[in-house]
Amino acid sequence: MRIPVILLNHNSAIDCRKCVSFLQRQKGVDIEIVVVDNCSSKNDLNELQTLCKEELCTLIENKENHGYNAGNNIGLRYAVKKGYKYALIANPDMEFPEPDYIARVISKMEVDKNIVVCGTDIIDAKGRHQNPLDYVSFWSELFWPIDMIRYKLSGKPLATTLNYTNSRYCPIVSGCCLFVRMSFIKQIGFFDENVFLYCEEPILAHQVKTAGMKLYYMAEAQAVHRHIKFQKGNPYGRMVLLCNSRDYKNKYHSDFNRLQVTLLLISSRLRKWFIKLKL
Repeated sequence: MRIPVILLNHNSAIDCRKCVSFLQRQKGVDIEIVVVDNCSSKNDLNELQTLCKEELCTLIENKENHGYNAGNNIGLRYAVKKGYKYALIANPDMEFPEPDYIARVISKMEVDKNIVVCGTDIIDAKGRHQNPLDYVSFWSELFWPIDMIRYKLSGKPLATTLNYTNSRYCPIVSGCCLFVRMSFIKQIGFFDENVFLYCEEPILAHQVKTAGMKLYYMAEAQAVHRHIKFQKGNPYGRMVLLCNSRDYKNKYHSDFNRLQVTLLLISSRLRKWFIKLKL
């Protein structure tokens, strides 16, 4: 079976080259590496063009950056046209040390037709596990100052990662690396492009739940997320973007009632005001 691997690049050509080198070592499955460039700088795009020519990757150049979901949809629509049954979506900073990683996940999805989104064990550079994930509760979103105080005191953000030792159906999987069944992607009309960044995972999870299908966490396969956090651009603008994505998710892709959504919207506006004062 031939599987497309969609890498969404934005000024990350160096990471892309490393990720492609891992993907080229995959065994037991035929892959097509599809690199979607989300309007990178000229220099980064030139490096990407060289990489794709050398490694025989398919390069799709996007002239406008409309966000994470919109960029990945370009790759997914390409996969639909090619008639693919599954697709792997991965960030360029992912590494795949296990040579049968893709083959094993696809084998599981072939057996269980209820699985439309599948994630595996993912560790960061420090060995911390990033899958599977849980929903952020209504109370946690509403009383965000409490979590902020906890973070200041402990230095650790509120954990939403669940037990990673057992394979099972789960609420959410990380968007940095996930497998999708293309028939389901077509059914929901591709990823929701109304968010530019943030909250893509809970939105997709709610779409799966609404469709009566399943997300699955596979503990037996592991990938590495070499993500390095750093601040990009205006921090206030990024936090406002996060709040706006949460507002959209809470209104259109959650089980919250109208009163809860209204209260969360008020809380979100207070958060924006507070962040602006801090910055």
